[in-house]
This record gives sequence, structure tokens and C-alpha cells, in this order.
Amino acid sequence: MSRSPVTKGTLPFRQYSVWYRLTGTLAGDRPALVVLHGGPGSTHDYLIRLARLADDGWPVIHYDQLGNGASTHVPDAEPGFWTPQLFLDELDTVLGHFGVGSNYVLFGQSWGGLLAAEHAARRPAGLRGLVVANAPASYPQWLKELAVLRDRLPPGVNSTLLSHERAGTTDSREYFEAMMVFYRRHLCRLDPWPSEFTSTFMEIYSNPNVYQTMNGPSEFHVIGSLKDWGVVDSISAINVPTLLISGVHDEVTLESMRPYHDRIPDTRWEVLEDSSHTPHLEEPEKFDAALIEFLKSLD
Repeated sequence: MSRSPVTKGTLPFRQYSVWYRLTGTLAGDRPALVVLHGGPGSTHDYLIRLARLADDGWPVIHYDQLGNGASTHVPDAEPGFWTPQLFLDELDTVLGHFGVGSNYVLFGQSWGGLLAAEHAARRPAGLRGLVVANAPASYPQWLKELAVLRDRLPPGVNSTLLSHERAGTTDSREYFEAMMVFYRRHLCRLDPWPSEFTSTFMEIYSNPNVYQTMNGPSEFHVIGSLKDWGVVDSISAINVPTLLISGVHDEVTLESMRPYHDRIPDTRWEVLEDSSHTPHLEEPEKFDAALIEFLKSLD
């Protein structure tokens, strides 16, 4: 298989810079795959294997969302600066910079899935397809599901988590170790974690500003500005073919993703039996097969 060319750089967004990686060329007939990573406050690293799709003709655009990774950090921004609309505007800027707004597919994972769905609900003319992977449709509904998963942790783990959350000591080592019990069940079940996933994970915890402002101290204790947000009311407007991807052991449970299936008119749903929140890493062959079949169907 040939190796597609890679271009890296930054593009302007407002007074800031957004880091990007383009794999492949934009001259072909197939739409560009634009990748929205999770978080908020994560980086592109854990989704880098999607770049191999460029070898089959789909150019792939990764970027680090503002505030993290190689994009501009804004540590002194007021909490109200970090909103879904900010990142939707950033996505529009990325599409415009590469000139792909007339022919593109969105891939959104976790928080990126909600962003992608909200963008798609506005019916942009050039959007050819949508992939929502491991993304809740509603944070309030998801929190109810997370409470169930927490109750199923080994004895003493959730009580430790709860005691630190009540005390405001979620930065303690004990909280971190209890948190990792949940993460190894529902975030990534591989042992050891792949290097690209570890890279993203450490990036969040070395620069937690955006993550803690919008999400909270952990995946399952969402107390930030997103705690009441969701896309349930808008996704019925999505008018492009949509692939849903989730894992049986996912922190984003099947019920948390069900609104996408029930409300978007044209969906197919791939559930990977041995995966949690990162099926592209945990079951890569099955993940690739489902994604490529979907992308070819758009041809």
C-alpha cells in the first residue's frame, strides 16, 4: 500500500492558531474526512490511525481543537469563553481553510460526536455523511447512565470517588487510582494502553483547563458547563447518511446513543462486542470494516 503525503501546519482562527494535519491530497473525487476529537480538551493523537484512510483515496484532516495540543492555549480565558459554538465556529474555519466545504464527511468521537451532529443538523450543503462514535446525545441522560456504571464498580471504588467529589479533592492520588478502575473498564480495555491513547490522556491531565471547565474532573463526574447540554432536540434535522459506532462496554452506553438512532432518519449502527470507548483501538479490524463500508456507500 502506498504512503499518502502528510502536511502539517497551523491556520488562523480569530486571533489564535489551530494546528492541523492533512493526510493525502484534496484533488481526488472522494470527500475529505474531517476528524473531531473528544474532550473537550483532548487532542487528535488517539485518532491518528484514521489517517490510513488516505491511502484508499479519502483525504483525512485532523486538528487539535483550540486550547489544547499544538493549537493556541488560552489559559486566562473566562469560563464563558469555552462554548460549543466556539468549537462549531472553529470547525467552519477549518472547512473554509481547506476548501472542502462542498465535499466532506465528518467523523466525531465522544464530545466530537456531539459537535459533528450539531453541525450536521444545520444542513450544510457539502456534507456527504456523518460518523458519530461513542458520543452521548444528552449529557443529563448520560449522567444517569454513568451513575449505573459507577454502582457496578468493585466494592469501595465508587464510595471513594464520591467522598472525594463531595470534599472537592478530585486532584488527589486516591481519586486518580479509583478513577482508573472505571477507565480500564469503560474508556479503554487494552493493557497496556496504546501509545497514541496514552499521549492524549496525558495531554489532558497536563493541560486540564478546557476539560475541567467544560466537562469536570473526570469522564463520569461532569460538573462543567456541558452538564445540561445535548443535541437531542436538533438531530432530527440531520439529512445525510449517518454511521453510529459504539462498544458494549462503552462509558457512553447504548441508551446514551439511542437518540441518534431514533431521531436521525438514515442511520446504521455498529456495536462492537469487545470494545469500550475506543473501538478504533480495541477492535481495529471490525472498526475499519464498518467505517470503510460506510464511506464506500457514499460514493
